[in-house]
Amino acid sequence: MREDSKPEETILPDRDYLMDLLKNIISFRTVAPPGDCYQEIVEWLEPIFRDMGFETTKMKMPAEVFAAKCSDSRLVGDRYNLQADLSVGAEKTLVIYAHLDVVPAEGEWDTDPFCAVQKNGRVYGRGVSDCKGSVAALVAALKALLSKKKPKYNLSILLTTDEEVGGYSGLCYLTDLGQVKGDLMLCMDGFSDDVGIGSNGIITWDVMVKGRSAHSGSSFLGVNAVERSILVMERLIDLKKVVQARRSRLPASSPVKSVGIENLMPILNITMINGGVKENIVPDRCVLRGDRRVIPEERMEEAMEEIERALEPLRSEGIDFELKFYPGYPPMSVDPEHAWVNEVREAVERRMGFMPQLSAAQGSLDQAYATEKTGIPTCVYGVGRQLESNIHAPNENVRIADLEGYTKFLIELLQ
Repeated sequence: MREDSKPEETILPDRDYLMDLLKNIISFRTVAPPGDCYQEIVEWLEPIFRDMGFETTKMKMPAEVFAAKCSDSRLVGDRYNLQADLSVGAEKTLVIYAHLDVVPAEGEWDTDPFCAVQKNGRVYGRGVSDCKGSVAALVAALKALLSKKKPKYNLSILLTTDEEVGGYSGLCYLTDLGQVKGDLMLCMDGFSDDVGIGSNGIITWDVMVKGRSAHSGSSFLGVNAVERSILVMERLIDLKKVVQARRSRLPASSPVKSVGIENLMPILNITMINGGVKENIVPDRCVLRGDRRVIPEERMEEAMEEIERALEPLRSEGIDFELKFYPGYPPMSVDPEHAWVNEVREAVERRMGFMPQLSAAQGSLDQAYATEKTGIPTCVYGVGRQLESNIHAPNENVRIADLEGYTKFLIELLQ
């Protein structure tokens, strides 16, 4: 450092503004399903970004696209997404993504889930971690930074809908519209434990085992679909052992490592069974449902074919069944040596006080769809701790210190 140079100014967020933002954002009941309050939160956020100099676009999904792409009958109302762009003449553009929807606030809460209640060093509310806390932190970070200087990147902020129901109408829709444009991407739908560089893909499936009804007193005249489904389950459980012996090259998250699993693993689950109408009727059908989590080293098509191969021999044994697949988000993998990955980790270290590990998510992310389609290098990093934030459960919470630290991290990353 030259003697006449000055150290870079440390820009700090306004804590009261941050907490006020969070309180307001949590109050919008953007529960999905049904997801019928998106317009209200988008119209509240849009002028905040405009006042900071962003060009904003409020995007409403056309009804015909919604009807064609979104088959979930639980979803009602218009699907609104918000894009906010700021051009500062920088060489590169950073895309920052978060979703505005939350899961239902069911179960017994100690506080009102739609009030951001501060208690014992934490703030409680539905979405404070997943992922409205990240949205509040982003706005507070931008306000603090832009009051002092320009960011080092052009910015494209995407705040979207229906992530919690695996919907197309949010980031996937914007990706197909060509709105996800940039050189680097930060997905804020994550935790603060690790920096995410990958995730599993997801395929849901169902098998309808067919039989023939009869009076249970003369069950020999029928074909019991529930009993025959046991043979299907046995084949799937045998395949499960083979699938779950595999490992990805990507590291598992810190919480997963704590139970002895070092690397991302594929999963095959049977999660639902439904058959029969009455105790004295031989069931003529039984439906099994489940999912397959696909590591980046696997292909979605091969994962489906593997299940087909496991079950096909049952037909020669007289088992009549129908197998269907519903592919969802693909797997995602980012080069752990990419400069963007190092930049994110170092920003965390400078402003949050620790060097985060790299990991991949056992779950599936809509971010993977955008990353696969655009090829933009992506890091996943958000607010909250996986083992204590209670996402998707009563008393969802984040440490206030973590929320403030994450806001400082964003400032560091952008300045």
